[in-house]
Amino acid sequence: MSFKKEIGFQLADNLDADTEFIPLMPQQEDFAMDESEVPEELPILPLRNTVLFPGVMIPITVGRDKSTKLINDVKNGNKLIGVVAQKDGNIEEPEFKDLFTVGVMAYVVKVLKMPDDSTTVIIQGRNRISLEEEIQNTPYFTARIKALPTDTVIEKSDKFTALMDSIKDMSLKAIKLNPNIPGDAGFAIKNIDSPSFLINFISSNLNSGLQDKQSLLEVESLDIRANRLLSMLSKEIQMLELKNQIQDKVKTDLDKQQRDYFLNQQMKTIQDELGGSPHEEDIKDLKEKATKKMWPDNVKELFEKELDKLSRMNPSAAEYSIQYNYLETLVELPWNEFSNDDFDLKKAQVILDEDHYGLDKIKDRILEYLAVIKLKGDMKSPILCLVGPPGVGKTSLGKSIARALNREYVRMALGGLRDESEIRGHRKTYIGAMPGRIIQSLKKAKKSNPVFVLDEIDKVNGNQFQGDPASALLEVLDPEQNSAFYDNYLEVEYDLSKIMFVATANSLTNIHPALRDRMEIINLSGYLMEEKIEIAKRHLLPKQFEEHGIKKKTIVFKKPILEELVDKYTSESGVRGLDKTIAKIIRNRAKLIVMEEKFDAELTKETLHKIMGPPMFQKDKAIDNGQAGVVTGLAWTSVGGVILFIETSISKGKGGFTMTGSLGDVMKESATVAYKFLRAHAQELDIPQIAFEKYDVHIHIPEGATPKDGPSAGVTFFTALASVFTQRKVKSKLAMTGELTLRSKVLPVGGIKEKILAAKRANIKEIILSKENQKDIFEINEKYIKGLKFHYVDNAMEVLDIALLKQKVVNPIDFKN
Repeated sequence: MSFKKEIGFQLADNLDADTEFIPLMPQQEDFAMDESEVPEELPILPLRNTVLFPGVMIPITVGRDKSTKLINDVKNGNKLIGVVAQKDGNIEEPEFKDLFTVGVMAYVVKVLKMPDDSTTVIIQGRNRISLEEEIQNTPYFTARIKALPTDTVIEKSDKFTALMDSIKDMSLKAIKLNPNIPGDAGFAIKNIDSPSFLINFISSNLNSGLQDKQSLLEVESLDIRANRLLSMLSKEIQMLELKNQIQDKVKTDLDKQQRDYFLNQQMKTIQDELGGSPHEEDIKDLKEKATKKMWPDNVKELFEKELDKLSRMNPSAAEYSIQYNYLETLVELPWNEFSNDDFDLKKAQVILDEDHYGLDKIKDRILEYLAVIKLKGDMKSPILCLVGPPGVGKTSLGKSIARALNREYVRMALGGLRDESEIRGHRKTYIGAMPGRIIQSLKKAKKSNPVFVLDEIDKVNGNQFQGDPASALLEVLDPEQNSAFYDNYLEVEYDLSKIMFVATANSLTNIHPALRDRMEIINLSGYLMEEKIEIAKRHLLPKQFEEHGIKKKTIVFKKPILEELVDKYTSESGVRGLDKTIAKIIRNRAKLIVMEEKFDAELTKETLHKIMGPPMFQKDKAIDNGQAGVVTGLAWTSVGGVILFIETSISKGKGGFTMTGSLGDVMKESATVAYKFLRAHAQELDIPQIAFEKYDVHIHIPEGATPKDGPSAGVTFFTALASVFTQRKVKSKLAMTGELTLRSKVLPVGGIKEKILAAKRANIKEIILSKENQKDIFEINEKYIKGLKFHYVDNAMEVLDIALLKQKVVNPIDFKN
């Protein structure tokens, strides 16, 4: 129940809404009119969140224009209006259908102008009425009404008297239990003699919702209304007693922690009374999820044990959330849930070819894996490691593999990973503990056999004080161990053997040797120009046209333009830079389209240079052979192959040997080996020993700011030194690569495909390689090496026979004089 501190016509409090009211005592008991005196039509005043009862006086603040117009019209007339509650108090402008059908005819007692310029109207309920028909809705509602029977007691019995006494007693008890109600309210109730007014007065003050009060008003029998009111009073007293019991239990100082505890206790007691709690709902939800899991017996046993522990925990304890999160992780993991592989090898081949051009080796490996699974029915998934320069499609290949196999795709970036717990997880006892990223990824994938891409595995930072994540990956990537992978958070083994792991790396150098040994290495070398052009036609151009909203025929890229882009505006093994270059051209054309400027659809080299500016990269060109001691070598870099010029000069001195060009230790050692080998075999080449004693040698490799290292320039150093000491010309348009030993052996080197690509760009016609590198040439498509002649050698002297001409340079040095 709710009362103001004073019952009467005192309106000192500001009223700021239609729904705020103060129940008032009437000045006389005889408030009802004879049914014959009730008009057939009345203007209707809608009330929000308020129900007026017969005999009760309330002040209301009039705010709506319609309501103000109605009050102004009736205050000088008979002052009778119909007052009906809205079904929904949130409706600002209600229609007739938004009103309840039962209300009260009211008498406008007084209209007051308040200090804040609002209008307050004091109205008193008279007869109950029902709305029969809407007559008008402007400027306010007018309706045809029907008077309902008055609230009279047909027969005063002992039972009814006892009922009224009970209502009075319970009202007084409710006032006593509620500290927010002043004692004057009890005095007012004791002095009400009329049964009907007592019921209406208490109903008006009841702490109940609009629907409950409206239902009381609609009851015709006073006896039934009294019984229903008694029931509602009983519920209110029970709530007040329960609230007081809770408050008695939790009398503490109201600092923040104690206040939170008090509120939790209140909530818990209320939930217990209602027969349910979030704690029980959590446990029920976990049990339902557990019934659908296909987990191993040991996991099922662990779950049930931990769930039983959770049910005994206090929900407000800190350990509760830790235990709940752990169990939730267990039930959300896809235990023994697998996606069905698509064994249509032809379809898989089409999907792989659609997404990537070339890369035949990796495509064949995937198809082999599918074929074996189809024949055998089961097979441990391979653990592949794709090694190659940036932009050749290693990561995107993982998506294609997933699409071809009809599996989920998961990617985990390992770049900069330095904490072992990122792989194995934290022990659940720690605050903020969570599973490792392997388990978290499986939780998101919702399958236990996705294609799992471990991106940039060579960028893992090992040997940190937080542990070595590279070592933690050993168990993940070992086919013999990953069927029982142990995550610290789960504290139970999880089978990873059905996952197809695909690792990517730019270089094998930084990968842990034991980790490297567990993976099947597949090298993805850089693309040749022809391959880049095909990739641009098939993939890059359609993608950029779609992303920029431009039709295909709007811009025409012919082969010479694509060659120009690849050759002079990109310098990479992959196609990432080419993709950005094409995007820039299309953006330029998009701007012209929007500005409605005319342009030729077919791109020319002049247009290309205008859009892109001067060529960013000058094509490497083979140098002429007019000078002794300058030889073209081939080198591999992280962005592909390049040609390397070895420049050698001699000057009179004391036999000194100098090297410049930012050379690494291995490259310096290769140059030293070549020099010493040449001195040891000087007689075979008709070089006098005095040449080594009275001439200083200087070897230089241009682009001195770029670090260079590796053994593959051994034969190039040897050829350059032999040329300068014999003063013989080097064959033009010739390049070479290979490691030289003191035994005259020419050893094989890596990166052959990239080096050949660099040679073709530089218009090289002949290449000298180690015999053991011949196998690398067989793996390259013949159309890409067309026009190149390969010389396969076994020792250093064979290199000189091919590389050095009998002809000497102009003005040769005579070492004998």
